[in-house]
This record gives sequence, C-alpha cells and structure tokens, in this order.
Amino acid sequence: MILHPQLKTDCFIVGSLPLCALLLLNDRNYPWFVLVPQREGVTEIHQLAEADQQQLMRESSQLASVIAAEFRADKINIAALGNLVPQLHIHHIVRYRTDPAWPAPVWGKSPAQPYDLSGADHICLRMQKLLGL
Repeated sequence: MILHPQLKTDCFIVGSLPLCALLLLNDRNYPWFVLVPQREGVTEIHQLAEADQQQLMRESSQLASVIAAEFRADKINIAALGNLVPQLHIHHIVRYRTDPAWPAPVWGKSPAQPYDLSGADHICLRMQKLLGL
C-alpha cells in the first residue's frame, strides 16, 4: 500500500487492520487517528466494494469505541474530507469540551503541536495492544 505523501509527512504508522492502515496524526492537541483503506486509487467510500464498505464501518466503529474509552472522550468526530489529500482516509478525532477548538471543527483552529517521539511511540504501542495489532 502506498500512502499519499502528505499522510506520510503528517502521521505515524500505528499498524494495519484487515482493511485499513491505522495512523496517528502528529498533533498532540487532540488524540487524532486516521484509517486509510488499503485499496489503490480509491478516493471515496462509495468506490469501495460493498464488502470493503462494511469492513470499513466495522473498523471505524471499533476504533471509535476504543479511543472513546481509552482517552475518555466527550465526543468522537469522524470525517472523510479528502479536499487536500485525495487518497481515501477517515479521521477519528477525540474531542473534549475543553479542547482548543470546542465546539467547532478542529481544522484551522490551532497550530499543530507535534509529539515528541516517546509520546507518539507510547500512544502507538497502546493502540496496537488495544486493537490487537
């Protein structure tokens, strides 16, 4: 699977689920994960085969459930925009009533605050354990 260059630049690779690569966005303002279906040339959910659409929903729901519990979220925002990165990818963002953007969407609200490598490694390892990766 080839990741779009922007995803490679902006994210850490956590691991792979049956359909999707799981990434951690390098912004400690929010626990922010990205699912990328491992299918070449797909830019929209409706372009996936029906079985892949169902698998994407399972993986998205599993991820949302895990991060909601692990990070004690007030809300999970899930979005597939793709305006800048055409490769299909689905954002899963843990939101808190106290976060810098609440209650608005996160895009453009605060500059990204990169993780130090130990912080990113800790989250990636924890997610691998919780998701059985």
